[in-house]
Amino acid sequence: MRYELYYWPSIQGRGEYVRLALEDAGAAYADVARDAGGMAAMMAMMDARTGTPPFAPPFLKAGKLVIGQTANILLYLGARHGLAPKTEGGRLWVHQLQLTITDLVLEVHDTHHPLGPSLYYEDQRGAAKKRTEEFWNERVPKYLGYFEQLLQENGSAYLTGRKATYGDFSLFQIVEGLRYAFPKRMKRFERKIPGLIDLHDRVAARPNIKAYLSSDRRIAFNEDGIFRHYKELDV
Repeated sequence: MRYELYYWPSIQGRGEYVRLALEDAGAAYADVARDAGGMAAMMAMMDARTGTPPFAPPFLKAGKLVIGQTANILLYLGARHGLAPKTEGGRLWVHQLQLTITDLVLEVHDTHHPLGPSLYYEDQRGAAKKRTEEFWNERVPKYLGYFEQLLQENGSAYLTGRKATYGDFSLFQIVEGLRYAFPKRMKRFERKIPGLIDLHDRVAARPNIKAYLSSDRRIAFNEDGIFRHYKELDV
């Protein structure tokens, strides 16, 4: 099957978690909105009022299925491509971890847009500084400490054992994103999460992921995405 992934063409955003899973699996897919006329096709699918129209990108077309929401897409791909445990309990556990990562991604976004996405960053700079301090003092240790503890307790190469899941790829993206958005803060914090850093490096070395990261399919981080670098927030 050749998948069709629909997401904004100029940012990594929430679509990147899906891209990483597709790339590691070696799955054939089209990143539709990056093709000529693709944005119009994406908007037409969201405007449809029949079938199962998605609320917002990312969404994945797999045959006749149209699947929305990042964690939901990954739940589907994980079962089809061996990127999740075979047991029901195992699949739900990885899905649960992905939903926790989804919560973290929202909090990352709110460091630079704490008053809402309808305002420019410049209109909420003071609130962003306050939210960023709270994020690094309280939320980052809570979230990353949780995943670090899981890795330390199971003593395996990946979150759920010796085999990688889409949850591991998503944690790789979290580390990459925080390094881009907050290089100084992240450098200081990494000594507290050696297991997560090892996991990041292990994922980056996987052949398909390594090839993807060096290709033009990997969109560069930028100040339109979820992870944004503002010097005044990285102090």
